[in-house]
Amino acid sequence: MNTSSLFLGLLFSSIGFGFFIYGKKQKTLVPLLCGLVLMVYPYFISNWMLLVAIGVALMVIPYFIRT
Repeated sequence: MNTSSLFLGLLFSSIGFGFFIYGKKQKTLVPLLCGLVLMVYPYFISNWMLLVAIGVALMVIPYFIRT
């Protein structure tokens, strides 16, 4: 594990925590699930480019899918 993946994991996990809290308070499923996945997926991916690509995609999903 290198420094960049550790920092990116912390960044996306904290953004995911915000999405999770927002989805829980608003009772909306899409931000809740995206936040949960954002908090967990950095543990399984070590490539920093893939980490950024998946993180940005997960952050954009609640903007386009509103339920």
